[in-house]
Amino acid sequence: MLTGPLPDSFGQFRGANLQIFLSHNSLSGAIPKSLAQADFARIDLDRNQLVGDPSPLFNNRSKSLNSIILSRNLFNFDLTGVVFPSGLWILDFSHNMIYGSIPTQIVELPNLQQFNVSYNRLCREIPQGGNMQKLDSSSYMHNRCLCGLPLSPKC
Repeated sequence: MLTGPLPDSFGQFRGANLQIFLSHNSLSGAIPKSLAQADFARIDLDRNQLVGDPSPLFNNRSKSLNSIILSRNLFNFDLTGVVFPSGLWILDFSHNMIYGSIPTQIVELPNLQQFNVSYNRLCREIPQGGNMQKLDSSSYMHNRCLCGLPLSPKC
């Protein structure tokens, strides 16, 4: 089991199809800003104790990033203004302390197959359209005040 913060040196990784799988550890602290310099295709930091705002890793900066799994951490940031990479097909932010609303840009992701923001502090109406129509209520459950289909018909 790995403990402590992610090393800054991970941002020096270069190459095509970079993947980082460090789930089920005891990693802690914020994600180093240097990690945003590497062009990851897949990021899985599930089940750690990471904190802060991970959005510099993916906020409209990578065309190769297709999978982001950051569930079961202590991330605390506003999701409202995040812009996701166009090739994203998996996004799991469940079981964190993320607040704000789900960006409407999410409906424009043509390959999105898995999306989970359950157990956070999100509010406002769930964006409708695109692949969002394929998701059931378990993707959104236990948020502060999310509303709209598939949770409730009205906000």
